[in-house]
Amino acid sequence: MNGGNMKTRRKKTQFLAYVLSLLIALAGTTSADVISDWNVIGLQEAVNAGRPGGSPAIDLATMHAAMYDAVQAIEKDYEPYRVTDVPNTTGASPIAAAAKAARDVLVARFPARADVINTTYVNYLFSNDIQTDNPGIAVGTYVATKLLAYRSCDGSLPIPAPFFMGGTGIGEWRPTPTANSPMNPGPYLGQVTPFFMTRPTQFRPGPPPAVTSKQYARDYKEVKLYGALTGSLRSPEQTDLARFWGGNTFAAIYSGVRDIAANNVDNVSDSSRLFALVAMSQADTIIGVWDAKFHYNFWRPYTAIRNGDVDGNPATEGDDHWESFILNPAYPDYTSGANGVSSSTMYALEHFFETDSMEFSMTSTNAAAIQNPRPYTSFSQATQEVVDGRVLLGIHFRFADEASRELGKNVAKWGFKNYLRPVSGKKN
Repeated sequence: MNGGNMKTRRKKTQFLAYVLSLLIALAGTTSADVISDWNVIGLQEAVNAGRPGGSPAIDLATMHAAMYDAVQAIEKDYEPYRVTDVPNTTGASPIAAAAKAARDVLVARFPARADVINTTYVNYLFSNDIQTDNPGIAVGTYVATKLLAYRSCDGSLPIPAPFFMGGTGIGEWRPTPTANSPMNPGPYLGQVTPFFMTRPTQFRPGPPPAVTSKQYARDYKEVKLYGALTGSLRSPEQTDLARFWGGNTFAAIYSGVRDIAANNVDNVSDSSRLFALVAMSQADTIIGVWDAKFHYNFWRPYTAIRNGDVDGNPATEGDDHWESFILNPAYPDYTSGANGVSSSTMYALEHFFETDSMEFSMTSTNAAAIQNPRPYTSFSQATQEVVDGRVLLGIHFRFADEASRELGKNVAKWGFKNYLRPVSGKKN
């Protein structure tokens, strides 16, 4: 190895160490590429901006869509998502194109962080020995400009955001302690223009079971017994699983995606497609989840159990003092955002690799989790863990988790079938 290569690698290693130290979850970035690198940066910017609930899915999907189109403008292995006929791609570096596209999207999504994001971008070019006159930078600029224009009226950054406090009837969500805050993010998230879907309601699940039904009573009893803060029937292993999935869901899930990409994808073209499929599937599932949350406005177990004696179901014994293992997020129960993120991701990965079997690990941002990172041998194992984990946390009924898992499955299948397909003769 010559001295120049060693210097380049040293600079990139130092830069990545700096960026990774910022993210709450260090996870699975053993041989990161530009797509994985900016996934870490994008996640951190969403954290810095205090983006609530499922809203980071839109930020990350916009960024990864731009990186994908920028890379494919040069590599031309897969059909573009939105931006076609990009000029002056000869001699362009796909790394430069992807980095510039990511930088421009993040500045647009987080304008208050523009100076920091730009410094990160300049350092990234330096760490990769990319000159500022590389044609790839113009490619990234062109693609980001076009994609941001396309998404400019998507409804994802409303000013002011709609205000929603739910209702007070049986089965209706209302704010929960300690914050007692309105729905955040609000109902607007379920009305954002999708990336893959034809409309936010395309895969809307059917309604939750009636509070007077046997299914409701069954799931009520489960979360009451296993999701309580005190006196729970959780085993130590179940408590640790709950803690693992009590951290930042996006950070944990993307840690697994980066781990899989590092060990199974060896080029920037395939990596851009992998992350774009995941990110846009996540975003559309979150849009569908929030559509269902607002449409059905179903109460959390915390409220349900404290009203169990007046819900009209003789099989649901109430408890005025019941507390969930963790505090409830400020939005309705049905369907589950965390399960939407995990399900859409894992099914997108299953389609990409054409198998459910995969060895990988994920890392939680919750320092209280003992087994961290957690190893997996299949995508379905991960989706089932999130279903169980959110029940064990006491913040979701199982039927809400399972409905969201099915929603994510449908979105990922639709996206893979209709978007980012191989160009004839280039990829299998």
